[in-house]
Amino acid sequence: MRNYYRVMLGRKSVHAAECFAGNFIGADFGINQDLSSKLPDEWREFNKEFIPIFLEGHPDKNKIGAGLACGALWTVAKGIKIGDIVLCPDGTGSYHIGEVISDYLYAPGQVLPHRRTVKWMNQSIERNNMSESLKNSTGSIGTVSNITGHHDEIEKLMGGFTPPTVISTDETVEDPAAFVMEKHLEDFLVQNWVQTELGKEYDIYEEEGECVGQQYQTDTGPLDILAISKDKRRLLVVELKKGRASDVVVGQILRYMGYVQEELAEKEQSVKGVIIALEDDQRIRRALAVVPTIDFYRYQINFKLVKA
Repeated sequence: MRNYYRVMLGRKSVHAAECFAGNFIGADFGINQDLSSKLPDEWREFNKEFIPIFLEGHPDKNKIGAGLACGALWTVAKGIKIGDIVLCPDGTGSYHIGEVISDYLYAPGQVLPHRRTVKWMNQSIERNNMSESLKNSTGSIGTVSNITGHHDEIEKLMGGFTPPTVISTDETVEDPAAFVMEKHLEDFLVQNWVQTELGKEYDIYEEEGECVGQQYQTDTGPLDILAISKDKRRLLVVELKKGRASDVVVGQILRYMGYVQEELAEKEQSVKGVIIALEDDQRIRRALAVVPTIDFYRYQINFKLVKA
């Protein structure tokens, strides 16, 4: 199955017109060298080599920002595959749709020199026609974001097929319907973070004023939310249960916390975790009883009808 990505063509889509006319997407990040022989299959290997290079040229950045930049560069140059679909905003509320048709190309001295050739379609998607969840996904986290989870809606907006019934072939997902619902919960939590109990002590991680802490990429997949304490001394990994078995989500958040501790945290920073779910059970209580660095929160949904 092909994947779908939202790709920004420069800050505030400043290079969008040139990219549309020149049939390409691209990235920069101040890495001024041909990456043709520097693109391993695993982005973590790329980050290990290029994070120090990025930090040398950007001494004002930290490891989290450097990881985001290098990860985005690898995704544009290597992670996006031929045949994948990209949605690129033009700055006016429309998203141009294109199919990636080439491997990595280097265009030294030009804007967004780390490029992929794209066949742009004769159609676009209006932001106003997107669901709230798709709007949030296309409007977040930096240069590139994987929006494959919304492929049914995207295909429908492109004039494709009608979304099928929710099913899941993932044995770790106990409730496919809950998986879908709790994706919307993630977006709601991000939008209303400052009103939550966690928002009193932590801020969702931002980079240059942009929220980049939602779906932060790690080497075992994207974690739901990465936050930082207001005194900058603690990093917080937040995971929603998303219909998964209790013991699975505990293992998942521990892997994310290990990544954050090893790859992102500064020497003086500690790492904590929070699991949020509709309800707990004996398995999750047993697992968390021996992991004092992970807290558990239940969420409540209030729904009522008001006669007009």
